[in-house]
Amino acid sequence: MRRSPLARRLMASTLPVTMLIGSVSGTAVAEPMIARNMSTYGMPGGIDTPTAETLPDGTLGATVSWSDYARRGNVVFQVLPGLTTVLRYARVEGINDYRQDGYISDRSLDIRYQILDEQGWRPAIAVGFQDVLGTGVYSGEYIVATKTITPTIRASAGLGWGVLAGKPRTIDVNDEGGTLNADDWFSGGPKPFASVSWQATDRLNLVAEYSNDIYYTRYSDGREWQQGDEEPGSKLNLGAYYSFGRSYQVGLYTIGGETFGAQFTVALNPREAPYPSGLEKAPAPVRPRPAPAADPEGWSGQWSQDPTAQPAIQTALGDALSKEGQVLESMALSANRAEVRIDNRRYISQAEAVGRTARLMTRALPPSVETFVITSTAQGMPTSSVTLRRSDVERLENTEAGQIAAASTLSDAPRNVPGLVQSEGIYPRFRWSLKPYVELGIFSAEDGLTYEAGAEARASYELMPGLVLTGALRQRAFGDMDRRGPGIPGQRGEHYDPDFYEANPELETTPEGVPRVRSDSRMYRDNSSPTIPELTLAWYAKPTDTVYTRVTGGLLERGYGGVSAEALWKPAGSPLALGAEINHVKKRDFDGLFDFRDYEVTMGHVSAYYEFSQGFAQGFTAQLDVGKYLAGDLGATVSLTREFANGWRVGAYATKTDMSAEEFGEGSFDKGIMLSIPLGWATGQPSRERVSTTLRSLSRDGGAQLNVNGRLYDRIRDSHSVELYEGWGRFWR
Repeated sequence: MRRSPLARRLMASTLPVTMLIGSVSGTAVAEPMIARNMSTYGMPGGIDTPTAETLPDGTLGATVSWSDYARRGNVVFQVLPGLTTVLRYARVEGINDYRQDGYISDRSLDIRYQILDEQGWRPAIAVGFQDVLGTGVYSGEYIVATKTITPTIRASAGLGWGVLAGKPRTIDVNDEGGTLNADDWFSGGPKPFASVSWQATDRLNLVAEYSNDIYYTRYSDGREWQQGDEEPGSKLNLGAYYSFGRSYQVGLYTIGGETFGAQFTVALNPREAPYPSGLEKAPAPVRPRPAPAADPEGWSGQWSQDPTAQPAIQTALGDALSKEGQVLESMALSANRAEVRIDNRRYISQAEAVGRTARLMTRALPPSVETFVITSTAQGMPTSSVTLRRSDVERLENTEAGQIAAASTLSDAPRNVPGLVQSEGIYPRFRWSLKPYVELGIFSAEDGLTYEAGAEARASYELMPGLVLTGALRQRAFGDMDRRGPGIPGQRGEHYDPDFYEANPELETTPEGVPRVRSDSRMYRDNSSPTIPELTLAWYAKPTDTVYTRVTGGLLERGYGGVSAEALWKPAGSPLALGAEINHVKKRDFDGLFDFRDYEVTMGHVSAYYEFSQGFAQGFTAQLDVGKYLAGDLGATVSLTREFANGWRVGAYATKTDMSAEEFGEGSFDKGIMLSIPLGWATGQPSRERVSTTLRSLSRDGGAQLNVNGRLYDRIRDSHSVELYEGWGRFWR
């Protein structure tokens, strides 16, 4: 079998080094090698050079560094214990582009994998790729080893290619970015780099490193630029980093002894909440049943013949659940079995809602009732049922949650249950909120960081189970996301005047024939009058025990209105789900009210979802969408999301369609990072509210998806097997 040029370079250059370092091993196992500070590139490292260190698993952080060479903003995520990724936005000084500002803005992605952790005499070893999918300003690869010499001193040494060897790659001026350029990997000949860190005190870390980076850039059209004012005066860099608690760090460093810089880092670990135990009130304790001799009528079940018994019990249990932030939607009660259907409005973990409901059922139900069935609902649809024996609840209250999990049964919730009685006064149901909003735009090469802030009123009116009217009214207060037309073709950096663009609908198609479905999104900004981002009527239903449906009509999102229909197959005990969605939408007018523009499209996709519950991928959810997008292009979106037991979600997605790189424009294809943090993680108070955002560098027309609230998978999965049991540790909380 013939090896590719890349494979031959790896075998010749990196493999011998790995074998040499890895051959020195011992039997003692050290703690995972956690980074002491971050490099200017946002990775665990020295100053400019990488190390083989990692962050605590799941850490999400950001680093901002300033020097005469560059200003770099980095978002880092420890995807797996050995896999670290960084998304970077940099202002590279000393290079001119069409703006002639004396700097360029550049976006890039780094990936590093720690192939071996430190063990005995063997160092930790990592392989990394710098500036993947970017333009190549920081392009380089490396293999590095890090060893703890003493409890306070660590040393790292490695081989670097590209900028790490002082041999920057030539950047193709026609490259729109978004390509791997794998043929360049490990090419050009390596050079060594090294660093030493000394943990002088509990908070102060001192670093010295040897670096080959000459901060130089060359383009395929012959242009060459020295970044900053001049090449570093030497290859020795020095730095000092001071930590504040576990999450914050500031640093000062010098590059080559002549250029000075500063750095700030914040790192959040989902497993280290500000209020680890939460601030919610303790649940009511389980009430053991009295002895049969003490309550012979209750144990006999004769009470069930009294027509006034169930209404009284249902009212009392509903009132108790209401104090726990839950709605008792309906109840079926017999002498020895009770099923309750609950709508959890408070707890991020459905297991906690189920556990608190079970406790309250021991207090509200007569002693003859032995079987508890707790059915979760979403948008009026029953989603899953947890069946418990009351005697197990009484017996296992003070044991670990795993024992009650083993004693319970999870099943698909049937649509109809004989004897199910709807609670009085819960429909119609009206809810509203008024709160500020902030929207951020980051990683834009043209605009840098932009923002908009204001107030949003939101209301929902549930007319009956499954039928929901939702609306929002938004008023901008301030910000620099100004109203602006899309870029003028052939005039980079120039944009259409908003009024001119609005008055000429033919401009809403690019010269390549692509409808501007997202590239004119700034036209919806900077409205001085109130706007309506959403006004919909949605109908949710469950035609079979494992199939869910949704039909939503109205103003679906800020840019589009119309009708969206969806079906989802999702058994409660299965990690796999399959779905299909079809939408017919029309483009809304730029005033954000009730008028529409001429463009309309029928689009949709089929989807597959899989939740990993075992192995190294435990906690990950993979999603594949295949279909037609807003601009009429055909393709697929792959997304991977990691979720933690406390509700944190961090993920990434990439979309590739039949739209060419030239039609798509800068970036070549759509990609981004998704982040969702439960509000209760930060406040300690139980809440189902989330702070969510999607970070993308560009708003392009290719691969554009419709943003519809209430999609089924996110509504259903909380009470299904993988998600439910991931949070089962909160059952007794």
